[in-house]
Amino acid sequence: MPEFKNRYTIIFSAIVLFIFTSSCRKQYTPAVINAPNSYLVVEGVINSGSDSTYIKLSRTVKLSSKIASNPERSASVIVEGDQKTSYPLTETGGGIYSCAGLHLDNGHKYRVDIKTSDGKQYLSDYVAVLNSPPIDSISYDTKGTPLGPGLNIYANTHDQSNKTRYYRWEYQETWIIHANFESFYKSNGDTVLLRDMINDNIYNCWQNDTSSTIILGSSAKLSQNVIFNNPIVSIASTAEKLGAEYSINVRQYALSSEAYTFFSNLKKNTEQLGSIFDAQPSEIMGNIHAVNNTSEPVIGFVCVGSSSTRRIFINKTRLPDPWMPDKFYTGCSLKTDERYNNAPCCYYSFVVNGDTLNQVDEFINYNKPIAFPFPVIPIGAIQRPGSPPLGYTAAKKECADCTLRGTNKKPAFWE
Repeated sequence: MPEFKNRYTIIFSAIVLFIFTSSCRKQYTPAVINAPNSYLVVEGVINSGSDSTYIKLSRTVKLSSKIASNPERSASVIVEGDQKTSYPLTETGGGIYSCAGLHLDNGHKYRVDIKTSDGKQYLSDYVAVLNSPPIDSISYDTKGTPLGPGLNIYANTHDQSNKTRYYRWEYQETWIIHANFESFYKSNGDTVLLRDMINDNIYNCWQNDTSSTIILGSSAKLSQNVIFNNPIVSIASTAEKLGAEYSINVRQYALSSEAYTFFSNLKKNTEQLGSIFDAQPSEIMGNIHAVNNTSEPVIGFVCVGSSSTRRIFINKTRLPDPWMPDKFYTGCSLKTDERYNNAPCCYYSFVVNGDTLNQVDEFINYNKPIAFPFPVIPIGAIQRPGSPPLGYTAAKKECADCTLRGTNKKPAFWE
């Protein structure tokens, strides 16, 4: 399921902030900051193929509000065809409504019919199906970013049928992260045991993120319908995501000229305001309308069509040397227990009243008699060859457990 980031709710913020910051002679608090208006925001694409369709509904919030997102729940959302077909969507949580692959007839037009819980109805215009051509390739170079050394990723595509001249891209990134220490042991509550390094490895994890900007491209002014090296994302050479192995999955959508204009204006109003040389705020007209009140603004543009995707992997060994990520972990060290034998690095097993106690177990499990200000994880064993462990090195959980920041379940697509 694609991840949604509600960029529409900051449209009005960008416009107001531009006006506010263009003059700094005296403080001015425009009434719109506390305006109670709550407009419907519609995000998503009606997928005409086998992939699922997702539509996200939300409401704009006041500029002064501490709430960043206001999902529209308990609505009725239906995809309708101009041939009187209908496909209801099911609410899956957080204002997101979905249904499985629709397999629509490409010869017809489709729209979204929305009825909110307060009895209001909203309709998008009927839109023709526009399927994305395949992505030819995802390329990259290491020529550097505007802020310094880094990686640049591009999309390449073309449309032999000449049906598509306008494009939009989204992406999802996934990368490997490591804990500061690799733990070979764990506690079961009573005993320190060898860790299952296949099923319970907490040193290697995967993190992911999704695009948060509007990425557009057009071949309308070119002699050939070819998109070559359209910028997708730039990554600094010091980013942790480039520290081991990185993957990006790019999704491409075909746009009509009207949709391209909408997203271009949205991009200008949300990403390119801030100085007198930037684009001026402009009205953003989508293709969704309020039936009950035609003057009520509705934010969004519903497109219809199938998307195309392409994934690449980039290993650290293919990047310039010495590109090194900034250190994420600070203040991590193997802990020392100075109360017993002045151990330089270790937590020891010891005997109290005939019972063998292990300090690592005690620090992990707070029901033990010895208290400690934070839980620890055993890292390695201290032992003589052929003898059982005398004790264990240990570290704070946040230094040894990568699952606090990601997942240790290898993604199905990972090479």
